[in-house]
Amino acid sequence: MTITVSESPSPFVRGVEPITASDDEIRAALADAVLPPLLPALAYLTGDLSLLRPELRIDPLMIGMPQGGLTDDQQAAIRDLALEVLCRYRDAGCVPASAPSDTDLQQILEYTVGLTEGMAAYLPLLEEELAYRGEDRRAPGWALAEVAPGVDVSVAIIGSGMSGVLAAHRLQQAGIAYTILDKNPSVGGTWHEAAYPGCRVDNPNHNYSYSFAQRHDWPFHYSPQPVLEQYFRECAEHFGVTPHVRSGCTVESATWDDAARLWTVTYHDTDGTRHELRVNAVVSAVGQLNRPLWPSIDGITDFRGEYFHSAEWRHDLDLTGKRVLVIGTGASALQFIPEVAAAAGHVTVFQRTPPWIAPSPDYHERVASGLQWLYRHVPTYSELTRFAIFWRMGDGALEGVRVDPNWQGDGSSVSELSEMGKQVLLMYYQEQFGDRPDLLTKVVPNYPPGAKRAVRDNGIWARTLKRPNVELVTDPIGHIDATGITMADGTHHDADVIIYGTGYQASNFLTPMRVTGRNGRDLHEQWDGDARAYLGVTVPGFPNLFLLYGPNTNIVINGSIIYFSECGVRYILGLLRLMLERGARAVEVRADVHDAFNEAVDAENRRMAWGWSPVNSWYKNAKGRVAQNWPFTLLEYWERTRQPNPDDVELLA
Repeated sequence: MTITVSESPSPFVRGVEPITASDDEIRAALADAVLPPLLPALAYLTGDLSLLRPELRIDPLMIGMPQGGLTDDQQAAIRDLALEVLCRYRDAGCVPASAPSDTDLQQILEYTVGLTEGMAAYLPLLEEELAYRGEDRRAPGWALAEVAPGVDVSVAIIGSGMSGVLAAHRLQQAGIAYTILDKNPSVGGTWHEAAYPGCRVDNPNHNYSYSFAQRHDWPFHYSPQPVLEQYFRECAEHFGVTPHVRSGCTVESATWDDAARLWTVTYHDTDGTRHELRVNAVVSAVGQLNRPLWPSIDGITDFRGEYFHSAEWRHDLDLTGKRVLVIGTGASALQFIPEVAAAAGHVTVFQRTPPWIAPSPDYHERVASGLQWLYRHVPTYSELTRFAIFWRMGDGALEGVRVDPNWQGDGSSVSELSEMGKQVLLMYYQEQFGDRPDLLTKVVPNYPPGAKRAVRDNGIWARTLKRPNVELVTDPIGHIDATGITMADGTHHDADVIIYGTGYQASNFLTPMRVTGRNGRDLHEQWDGDARAYLGVTVPGFPNLFLLYGPNTNIVINGSIIYFSECGVRYILGLLRLMLERGARAVEVRADVHDAFNEAVDAENRRMAWGWSPVNSWYKNAKGRVAQNWPFTLLEYWERTRQPNPDDVELLA
């Protein structure tokens, strides 16, 4: 499928339109509705909480199923009730009720996800995250000119992807000067670079977007790469960030000057000219998933045909009729292999560890016109849809991957709830591969769901592997030679092209930059291959150095990285404000606070499926430590980054 950027919508869609449609037109739109958030949205709209009928509440354990597992009769009853309410709302002039009280809002939110209690602690977070009333509650709320009049502060942001644009926007709101350095010719980060065929996000659009830049007119449920690249580019333009970007700039080093209390960022531009930038602070927004990881297989460079990594796709290479070997079956590979198989003469896929595939029937689907109409015309329906996704993919799913130390299993699940989830997934595998037992035995994982990154699937993986021109190989590879791949048993596979879908150097944070902090300490020597940071943001010994998408801020099933970046950016702005209010020139986290935090993270990660299971994954670094993942609730990260604790840091005069 070819996706053109012209299909991408504008960066914002705020507010709703009055309803003028006929009864039949409303009824037709309701046929496309996502139902679990619908009655809660109508209760919010009308103030009538009697619409939250107990018999139409979803089962919280079924929240991940289509329509929340609601029966056909329940679905019909919700649509009939919604039609009645929307027609009455239209006929009364489309005047919404006053915003609900916190008590009523809590009831609305709990009903959305099938709960009867337990949401009270989340209310401040959710009102901020979902922006029900349209305001941006994560804006700094302060300005440099007010906090420290006459003081000049400058920041270098490395990277103009999602996190870099976000940091720039917030700094600009606070009146702090900044410059963005990016090696690419355009903003967008991963969504500019990851241009392989079939690339798309595996997080629903409502969740994978800025809380303060929501829209109601996403063309797909899960955006393809061109749509997301344009979203972030248009956000950068809308916020006035683009003029501050220096493109084609590769950062070589960042060096702290103890005496001057300044950073010197050294970079070179596209013609090789070397430059230096002196700033008060540095924000690293370089991401984790952008530097290709090549496998440790002998003979890679011996191959005489064409070969490349999926992160550096060869669009100039026509694969039509070619014998193509693909190494890897991770998230990227499962997206591009179907596209390659449709063109190539024969594709051999080499799999080391099968992924868990999560059934997502709408993964490639456009958002139905009726659903888009509802988003445009029903106040809070889009926001409550976002909340349902936020909860389903966040704290509502966390218990399913937490290890029960008393669980007696075979290692493929970690608790009773984990086993239930696994059985649901196995039903999908049986449905997809039951007619091919030779494939079924190869594709079913033997480790717990959540221990590795799962991939979304709408049936295309099974259809691809069943093609007559596709072969799945699970035997170990021996080496690569001039004409293809020789297996450990001596079998040889001839090739014209080899594609490496082997992931990224996720654990090599901030490489290949050299970062030098106080007293000349080298960041990579300090980390020694095991990157750590307090809240993923700050590192002792490196004043005014702030990381986004830093160590242990990745998610497995619990949330969106944009959420973590928004929380992290607010924490950074809070640290800068604290520094300025106290008349300091730099701020850094205390070593004991940093170390205690990381001990707690490590202990909790060992209690999660991804830390407990021995299965290989990019969540673990070369030392076997989970350096990527946040093991606690989304609520806890929000609480800890809402504002800095002055006792956690040292201020340098």
